[in-house]
Amino acid sequence: MTRATMVSRVQAYLVARRKLGFALRVEGGELLRFARYADNAGHTGPVTIDVALRWAQEATTATPLYRARRLEVVRGFAKYMIAMEPRTEIPPVGLLGPAHRRMPPYIFSTSDIAGLLLAASHLPSPRGLRGATYTSLLGLLASAGLRVSEALQLRREDADLGSGVITIRRTKFRKSRLIPLHPSARVELRRYLDLRDAIVAPATGTTFFVSEAGNALPYTTVRCVCRKLIDGVVRPVGFHRRPHVHDLRHTFACRCLLRWYRQGVDVEQRVAALSTYLGHAKVSDTYWYLTGVPELMAIAAARFERFGREGGQHGARR
Repeated sequence: MTRATMVSRVQAYLVARRKLGFALRVEGGELLRFARYADNAGHTGPVTIDVALRWAQEATTATPLYRARRLEVVRGFAKYMIAMEPRTEIPPVGLLGPAHRRMPPYIFSTSDIAGLLLAASHLPSPRGLRGATYTSLLGLLASAGLRVSEALQLRREDADLGSGVITIRRTKFRKSRLIPLHPSARVELRRYLDLRDAIVAPATGTTFFVSEAGNALPYTTVRCVCRKLIDGVVRPVGFHRRPHVHDLRHTFACRCLLRWYRQGVDVEQRVAALSTYLGHAKVSDTYWYLTGVPELMAIAAARFERFGREGGQHGARR
C-alpha cells in the first residue's frame, strides 16, 4: 500500500475545497510549499505542530506577520484533515503572534475624488480614449464600490445602462450579484460607451473598459496609472502610507454608513444589505471596510451623549 505524502494530502484538500468554490490561489501555493518541505524533511504521517512551526519559521528574513500567516494556512489545512486523520495536530491560534493586521484605509474626500477624475480626464492619448476610460473607471469605482478586478472584468453585455444595473459575474468567492447604478453614473458610462464605439470598433473588445487598441485593460497597468494619478492629486496629512485605488471601495462603504446615520435609518439592517452589495461572504468582512472618519466619530459622539442624557433622565424618573 502506497503511503500518503504530504503533497498528496494537500493536493486532495485543494481539489475538495475548490469544488466548493474556494479559489485558494495564494493559500494553495503556500500549502504546496509546506507539503514539499515536510516531504523533503522526511516527515511522515499527518500534520504535526512541530513540522508546521519549523516550516513557518523557515522564512527567517520574512516579517513576523508573514510567518504567522504561513502557520495560519497550515492550521486551516490541519482542521480539515483531522476528521480523516485523528492524530493530526492543529497549531494553536496565535502561536506565532497575530496573522493579520488591519491597515487603516485612506478615505477619499469629495474634493480628492473630483481632483482624481479631472486628472484622469487629462491623460494623454493618441486617439483621445485613454482619459475617458480612466475617468469612467474611477467614477464607477467611487460610485459603486466595486473591486478593481470586477470593473476591469465587466463585460459590455453585463452593463444594462437602460435599466441602470450591471451584473458582476462570479468574481471573488465565486459569487454573482446585481449592482444598481446612480443615475449620474449611468449618464457618464453611456457617454463613455458612445465615445468608445466611435474610436474602437464595438465588436473589438469584450470588456466594457478597453485600451485604444480595443484590448482589456491589464490590472498591473491600471494600478500603476491610478497610483500616479493619486500621488499627483491626493495630499494626505498624517497618513501612514500612500493611498491606494482600492481605498475607493472603503470610501464607498464609509460614505454609505455616514449617509444612513444622518438619515436615522436602521444601520444594522442596512449593513447586511451593503455586505451583499459589496459581494462579501460574511457581514464581518464589511465591518472590516468601515473606518472611523471624523464625520462618523462626530455622529457616534453625539449619539452617545444623547444616550447618556436620556438614560440619566430615565433613571431620575424611576
